[in-house]
Amino acid sequence: MVAGLNPTRANTDVNARRIAFIEQCFGNSGQPLGGLNRVLVGEGILTKMCRKKPKPRQFFLFNDVLVYGNILINKKKYNKQHILPLDSIQLKSIDDIEDGLNHGWQIISPSKSFSVYAATAVEKNDWMTHINQCIHTLRTRKGSNVDTCQTSPVWVPDVEANVCMHCRKSEFSVLNRRHHCRSCGIVCCSSCSDKRWLLPHQSQKPLRVCLTCFNKLTIQALERTPLGVSSSVPSVEDFGQEKFSEPPTFYSP
Repeated sequence: MVAGLNPTRANTDVNARRIAFIEQCFGNSGQPLGGLNRVLVGEGILTKMCRKKPKPRQFFLFNDVLVYGNILINKKKYNKQHILPLDSIQLKSIDDIEDGLNHGWQIISPSKSFSVYAATAVEKNDWMTHINQCIHTLRTRKGSNVDTCQTSPVWVPDVEANVCMHCRKSEFSVLNRRHHCRSCGIVCCSSCSDKRWLLPHQSQKPLRVCLTCFNKLTIQALERTPLGVSSSVPSVEDFGQEKFSEPPTFYSP
């Protein structure tokens, strides 16, 4: 049995102390993590591809959620806590590339999607195996299927786009800023992303989208509108992988 999937561990003192310590490390910047039948499955540092560059982040895998945050003091203090429900997550492996980030995979969810990288191939396999088994167990228990859920795109990192990925002409500079389409994740200039669209799975407010996605979303909205019913379109105007000496920890029953 995979560590953490044994329901008898949920109410043990050891599990409760581990979760309480994580709550202490996040302090007032985090939400309470203790809950009925919640088990800490594993924890460790992964390199998260952020908008401007890769950065180390502390990840905690529970049997129902994936939690991560910024590292202020390793194993002592974290902030900017993020919580992703496992039953809405999909994983997608990323092929290794020469002279680039390796041992990576995408974490795809309705609210937020991004790429992460482990220090070794073994650690990547451990993380993906444990996450997928937690997802499978949770969905089986709930009888849910994520395939019908809308997901957020994985953003293209800023450093991978020197020119607008939409018009292929506008060069980025201090004055000509980069923007991301919230529908497809490409990096585009202001002119090519001056439209907004309501994407409820990401935000309650209309978000910036590129012209291609705006047109596609408009057509889809019109196709869903029955004949004779007016449609209200919801729009408004150096890579390097840091190595860590400590592998992730997955807990045994």
